[in-house]
Amino acid sequence: MSKKVIIYQVFTRLFGNGASCLRKNGTIDENGCGKFNAIGATELSAMREMGISHVWYTGVVRHATQTDYTRYGLPANHPAVVKGKAGSPYAITDYYDVDPDLAESVPDRMAEFEALVRRTHDAGLKVIIDFVPNHVARQYHSVCKPAGVADLGEGDDSSLGFTPKNNFYYCPGCKFSPQFSLDAEGFGPYVEMPAKATGNDHFDPSPGVNDWYETVKLNYGVDYYAGRVAHFEPIPDTWHKMLAILLFWAAKGIDGFRCDMAEMVPAGFWHWVTGRVKQQHPGIVFIGEVYNPAEYRNYISSGFDYLYDKVGMYDTLRGVTCGYMPASSITGAWQAVDDINGHMLYFLENHDEQRIASDYFAGDGWRGVPALVVSALMRRSPFMLYAGQEYGERGMDEEGFSGRDGRTTIFDYWSVGSLSRASNGTLTDNEKQLAAFYAKVLGMASTEKAVTEGEFFDLMYVNGHSGHFNPDRQYAFLRKSANQLLLVVANFSDTAVEAGVTIPAHAFDFLDFGEKRCMATDLLTGRRMSVSLVRDGIVTMPVGAWGACVLKLNTSAHK
Repeated sequence: MSKKVIIYQVFTRLFGNGASCLRKNGTIDENGCGKFNAIGATELSAMREMGISHVWYTGVVRHATQTDYTRYGLPANHPAVVKGKAGSPYAITDYYDVDPDLAESVPDRMAEFEALVRRTHDAGLKVIIDFVPNHVARQYHSVCKPAGVADLGEGDDSSLGFTPKNNFYYCPGCKFSPQFSLDAEGFGPYVEMPAKATGNDHFDPSPGVNDWYETVKLNYGVDYYAGRVAHFEPIPDTWHKMLAILLFWAAKGIDGFRCDMAEMVPAGFWHWVTGRVKQQHPGIVFIGEVYNPAEYRNYISSGFDYLYDKVGMYDTLRGVTCGYMPASSITGAWQAVDDINGHMLYFLENHDEQRIASDYFAGDGWRGVPALVVSALMRRSPFMLYAGQEYGERGMDEEGFSGRDGRTTIFDYWSVGSLSRASNGTLTDNEKQLAAFYAKVLGMASTEKAVTEGEFFDLMYVNGHSGHFNPDRQYAFLRKSANQLLLVVANFSDTAVEAGVTIPAHAFDFLDFGEKRCMATDLLTGRRMSVSLVRDGIVTMPVGAWGACVLKLNTSAHK
């Protein structure tokens, strides 16, 4: 049977931190920190039982932090160019090291991570980590690189704004002078001369507070100063260094890379590097954070297995859930990428997005149920959820650098309430029930052949406004494999409905099943009901408020 990829994103710094007395802008000593060793066989087994196939350990590679590890031989970072006490996991300071915050024993941090990889594999799960190719921390310096490896920027000619031989872009003769103070108590001012270009393509020395000022842009041979002229022959030095980094991690048993802001790195590099990595490590996957639909096919042809379906499916499902888009718009979202549908990664939460249960999204985790059912069951596409989503985590804390914005912080030392309650056995009844529902849907997504390998048929074109169906609030589709047929209806409404869904004659022909009367089971509730499958006929079923119905029928024989 084909395997559906279901990814569980674990923000490693937060996942195992059970601290209850938290201080805004607290240090690691005050607020604690999750550890590699906190993710044990019990936690991994629970993930596997939920239907998870891959765990994305976010924030593994060593990044800039305000925590002092100089006693372990790790350079200190200037606080003026670190966001939050813990720092952003996307401001990498050493591509060949892991975050010391995550280790019980800092000198043994890599061994502890390697043990986590083995535990994850032993649990029947695969491992994904971040690869951050577009930018690094302003004070990047590798102390763990293998012997004979030149550091990024080590041979750069900083008198040149651009040359394909450099790893960074420079502002010759200009001091780094952002639009805010660079002073920090006990450190003095941060000095960078000449200034390097900032990670979000800011090619002057004065980024603003909303820019990625803590990072510097890596040079892949594209001359932005001359209007994005590419210089790919000979192969730029950065390409070779990044290939070595990917191979370093792949050799540790990593099964996939989630590639941060992949579209800010030229597709030519991806084509060159993914083929080389896959040649040595067959089966390894590349997941790209790409937000420009016009570039999707370019990056897939460059070796990406999966791309974020953010501006299409995510934005649409959010719009439908929040009531400012009709459910029928889901059809257009999948049709726009139908030719590459197996490559599009569906999700409702991740570290960048607001929590479903936050005040800024749906306000209640249960209101995400119809979107969950649609995104998990509609196509063969992989699905991703963010740790805590299954409990209805609200993300409404004001942690420090990260304000009260409906997101779980990536910059601060903190503890996620729902994850803490899950680990110590104090989940509320509501959280337990929502988690059980997630497990049921994800189990269905990972085991039902109609989902993992079946055909998909959108029913919306024959189900317009009527007395028994509202396409503004309901979405319906079929999945079929062999003799198993699923009829799925999602209700994005706060009112329970008796949905009457028309099954067109074309669906019978396209999916190859005949008319019959049979018993059907709602896989979500266990309810049994008699169903008449008739060309252009209507199947009626009850669907709860903010709920769904997944009817399973056997189409093998007439009764």
